[in-house]
Amino acid sequence: MLLRHPALHAFDFDAAIVDLDGTMVDTLGDFSAALGGMLADLRLPAIAAASIEAMVGKGSEHLIRSVLAHVGVADIEAVYAQAWERYQHHYLAINGQHARVYDGVCEGLEALRAQGLRLACLTNKPLSFAQPLLAAKGLDGLFEQVFGGDSFERKKPDPLPLIKTCEALGTAPARTLMIGDSSNDAKAARAAGCPVVLVDYGYNHGEPVQGVDADAYLGSLVELTATTPALSD
Repeated sequence: MLLRHPALHAFDFDAAIVDLDGTMVDTLGDFSAALGGMLADLRLPAIAAASIEAMVGKGSEHLIRSVLAHVGVADIEAVYAQAWERYQHHYLAINGQHARVYDGVCEGLEALRAQGLRLACLTNKPLSFAQPLLAAKGLDGLFEQVFGGDSFERKKPDPLPLIKTCEALGTAPARTLMIGDSSNDAKAARAAGCPVVLVDYGYNHGEPVQGVDADAYLGSLVELTATTPALSD
């Protein structure tokens, strides 16, 4: 459910920056399949999807290292290069096949575009993974810009990716809404000077999203329309 925030009004924004995993698309099935293939190739124990969920959100490098640690690899760096190669191989082969677009995402983004907002997708997922996924799910045409975790020198929660995305859109951070699902998104937005709303159905490293400092919490992106009383009153 959206929480009212007196400073948050739909017409106050020129653009929105939208996270991908856990915000627009539930990709846990893809992560599980790709990591399962990687671990099998390395002859390492399998990992449950529930364990993977808490590791998602800080980029593929962090995800792979976290999974290797979880299954008991003592010298992670010794196997990391091979693990990354096998993970990339499996992920690109199944990208989007085990993922689904969350309810209300397409409608919510179309409504924002109808209100004149410019849209960018900003994810910590590698760009070579993000672009095919957006295309596979029919979301690519909604965004003027798409940036991945390897598009800039640093990833969220560093503010640099948001600042650079605002520059690419030609919008001021204060008038650019960040839409995400985790503390990474919120911390980056706060540091960049962007208002931020978080969906309550995403990953957030396994923690309740309501504990994160944000301007509002959403049950669906359709709550971001101009006709929503919580945003337009």
